[in-house]
Amino acid sequence: MLYHVVVSFGKEKDYEYKFSDTELAGGTPEEARRWFDKEFSDLECEPTNPMGKVLIIDKILNVARYGGEQRFIDGKTWAAQFARYTALALGRDSVRVDVAAFNIGY
Repeated sequence: MLYHVVVSFGKEKDYEYKFSDTELAGGTPEEARRWFDKEFSDLECEPTNPMGKVLIIDKILNVARYGGEQRFIDGKTWAAQFARYTALALGRDSVRVDVAAFNIGY
């Protein structure tokens, strides 16, 4: 199976990542959640839910927002890790993280 993750910061600002089963085989959803927990904390993200409960989708969106587009423009390891862990955490073969609209589509 091929996993496809798109991170969008607006019109014509899409960053695409593709992973095979073997590229994701070494990771787990729990590892992905831990990575997002750490990044959420390190980037000092603010929870979007007033009740204080932060779902994995909220963490993914906030980490992308607070991490900033420049990390995806640079195309370094962090951006690839973000995409890889997004695929692992959500368990979907096709994910679109729309930072501008603050939503995730499958």
